[in-house]
Amino acid sequence: MVNYIWLGMIVISIIVAGAQGDIEVITKAAFEGADTAVKVSISLISIMTFWLGIMKLAEAAGLVQALARLVRPITAFLFPSIPKDHPALGAIVMNLSANVLGLSNAATPMGLIAMKELQKLNGNSKTASDAMCTFLAVNTSCITLVPTTIIGIRLMYGSQDPTSIVGTTIFATACGMTVAVTADRIFRKIYNWRGK
Repeated sequence: MVNYIWLGMIVISIIVAGAQGDIEVITKAAFEGADTAVKVSISLISIMTFWLGIMKLAEAAGLVQALARLVRPITAFLFPSIPKDHPALGAIVMNLSANVLGLSNAATPMGLIAMKELQKLNGNSKTASDAMCTFLAVNTSCITLVPTTIIGIRLMYGSQDPTSIVGTTIFATACGMTVAVTADRIFRKIYNWRGK
């Protein structure tokens, strides 16, 4: 669906530019957009590399396991069907840690590993388990304490106070995560009440 939306926007912009007799603006905008995208991507590589390295060090030093033990009450509440020392919990903790640091791109590989492990627990069923649905809800709405990527972009574009968004980011993402977890629980109860 998103592809159709993008295609529609491109076609409409070409038609409007052509109708106004200013078709060269399309080419100019395309090159400027590509140039900006490359500059932003290269600038973000350093931020991503740094935090991915920190996460790898944390994993090698055993901090992931320690963090998993620390947040066990939360993960036990959110994912009661996952056994205590299952590899899925470690991947979930790593994924959520990356999201908390505002590194959603770095969280993706751990999210895929977590889903793969959850699918093993699900018996390779074609229907998502409760734990899979909860993880998806938490992953997509996770609270962000340090919006690293956004701070990096604001720095790159010369913001006078790039960290000024931290408070509002924490508030907005906390609200989003609360709503997602609540909705997950409500829909799960409705689904179970209807007898699956």
